[in-house]
Amino acid sequence: MKKFLAFCFLISSFYTSIAQEQDAKKLYATAKDFMRQGDYDNATLVFENAIKAEPNNLDMLKDFAFLNFLKRDFAKSIEISKTLIERVDADEQCFQMLGMTYKAIAEYKECNKLYKRGLKKFPTSGVLYNDFGELLAIQKDMNAAIEQWENGIELSPNYSSNYFNAANYYARTNNFFKVIIYGELFINLESYTARTADTKALLLESYKKLFTADVFDKLSSDKNNSAFEKLFFATLDKSKSIAAAGITAENLTAIRTSFVLNWFHEKNNLKFPFRLFDHQQYLLREGLFDAYNQWIFGAATSPSAYQTWIQTHDKQAADFKLFQQSRVFKIPSGQYYR
Repeated sequence: MKKFLAFCFLISSFYTSIAQEQDAKKLYATAKDFMRQGDYDNATLVFENAIKAEPNNLDMLKDFAFLNFLKRDFAKSIEISKTLIERVDADEQCFQMLGMTYKAIAEYKECNKLYKRGLKKFPTSGVLYNDFGELLAIQKDMNAAIEQWENGIELSPNYSSNYFNAANYYARTNNFFKVIIYGELFINLESYTARTADTKALLLESYKKLFTADVFDKLSSDKNNSAFEKLFFATLDKSKSIAAAGITAENLTAIRTSFVLNWFHEKNNLKFPFRLFDHQQYLLREGLFDAYNQWIFGAATSPSAYQTWIQTHDKQAADFKLFQQSRVFKIPSGQYYR
């Protein structure tokens, strides 16, 4: 009889647990709906009930910490996040959430220690390298900031924000090679945001500056250039005369077409495999390179002129759009040449 009662108790506990989990999931979904609608008071009430039903749900607690951040209840957000980073199953987002809250209250010393701790636990975290770099930039330590963004690019090559921040940093230091490389990688990783449009304009401006007066010669002869940079400039040098006619979307297409053809003809791709140049070669082979360059430089030069180009090249534009929407641009590890 005792065994039977124990069995009944176990069955009852099992179904009670399932019911609580289902209730928690429903409450969690409702809380997130309130959160998306900006109804933070109701979201808080529902979150509290959901957490009572399932107190160890990591995703739920992360979202609750974020809700308190949005409410500007930074003390509560920090309290929750501090407990999360101590958990064995803590992920990058736990550290990111706490770091974001520390930045909001200018608690930079604690934030610095947090990112260092987070990167010990997640040494290839693109998001933590990026956020650490942004913290250092806030503190005006740009040399340290770019080191973090470069680390993020090397160790997490498909996280886009490190490229965005690095490209903007190098634009301010007139390193147009890195602006061109990192900027174009960024817009392929993140193709449809406001940052994409800003980076297209940055790319256009960087090409203009690169081919101005003696800038190209100065940059290409820099003794500190890596072997990859030297080869890039040597290859681009063969087509830089086209720039004398002006930097337009059409001329940049011609310059870049010549670059791609020479890069692969000289088998530089065997010395330095590079996803971006493989991508350009593929587009050239498929008849999409002109549309790709118009998408970058035509749109940056004149959005209205770019729309006119689309209307007069409707098949090319449609084919490129279909290609862009159907592929995922991924960068292999090991293609980092500092």
